[in-house]
Amino acid sequence: MIELIKVAHVEARPGHMLHVVFTNGEEGEADFSWILESDWPVVEPLKNPEFFDKAFVSFGVPAWPNGFDVDAIKLHGDMREQGRLRKPAA
Repeated sequence: MIELIKVAHVEARPGHMLHVVFTNGEEGEADFSWILESDWPVVEPLKNPEFFDKAFVSFGVPAWPNGFDVDAIKLHGDMREQGRLRKPAA
């Protein structure tokens, strides 16, 4: 069963990292450095750190002003598999 998780907050960090807080309280650093090697036209602007830093949350997903966004459930799953998620502090 897929857990419905959305992104509550994002903050860009150096090195194409994105601090992500999910609606279930888990948070962590998502590595978007893969963008630097990508040839997708839609991610080309994100290679520029100043543009990458413009990340925001739109309808529960990380997004950028050029319309690129990332599925929140996939991002959460990837971060979990990579050991990048922390549970909220009690």
